Amino acid sequence: MHTRLFYILIVCLSLLPEVSGAAGKKISKIVIDPGHGGHDVGAKGRISYEKDLTLAISLRLGKIIRDSMKDVQVIYTRTTDIYPKLTERHEIANQAKADLFISVHVNSSPGSYERIQTGTRTVKRGKKRVKVPVYKTIHHPQTKTSGTETYVLGLHRASQKEEAIGEYGENITQEPGLLDVNDPQTAMIIAQYSQAFLSRSVSLGSKIQQEFANAGRRDLGVKQKGLEVLAGSAMPGVLVEIGFINNIEEEAYLNSDAGQQEIAMAMFRGIKAYKQEAER
Repeated sequence: MHTRLFYILIVCLSLLPEVSGAAGKKISKIVIDPGHGGHDVGAKGRISYEKDLTLAISLRLGKIIRDSMKDVQVIYTRTTDIYPKLTERHEIANQAKADLFISVHVNSSPGSYERIQTGTRTVKRGKKRVKVPVYKTIHHPQTKTSGTETYVLGLHRASQKEEAIGEYGENITQEPGLLDVNDPQTAMIIAQYSQAFLSRSVSLGSKIQQEFANAGRRDLGVKQKGLEVLAGSAMPGVLVEIGFINNIEEEAYLNSDAGQQEIAMAMFRGIKAYKQEAER
């Protein structure tokens, strides 16, 4: 084995216990990603679009972090009504060498359907003509579903996460070219980082959800999903669904100054708790 490669492997293997947990990792850069934007309005409510709510709350969250965590740099994927592609969003985080990636979204449910009779029509059955009811189906977009949920990356997208870790390995290890995704000798190290990032993402998501619950919101839990913005980022990350836009009460809450501040503060407290644990 080449001398430098052998040295690299020894260094990486010595880091594995630290990689598997979060202890001692300084959180100095956080990327906040307001979902959708521009031509992509996202979910629609009666009075608002998802893209506007995610931007407003993301900007609040960023300001709270900047005001309260002087040692943390906040980077946004957008600050205006534009649409960065999904690949551009995680590229911003990777290029910035961020420690956390937080994507903010608003949920929506399919609503409900109702079948109602609108009249009758006459049909021929044998020698008789009889009247039969005529129905139509009405879609009610509103929902009674409420609450928050946080997503971490699904395992079926782990290979893409590992590719990102390999490509941006120097962000993690501080050694140029340290992790080569095509090198079987380092595949186990990349996989270890990927597993560690998933564990950290779950920890972050759980803390955010706990803070929502503390604020009286319904906690729908931490779930896994194969999301592009999380798969392509070489760091721990979560996608937070802050409420249901097609729930009349929640949409009003999401659009209120008090509601937006409460949501931003809950996410901030979750991030703060994660940061304190990570740097302990």
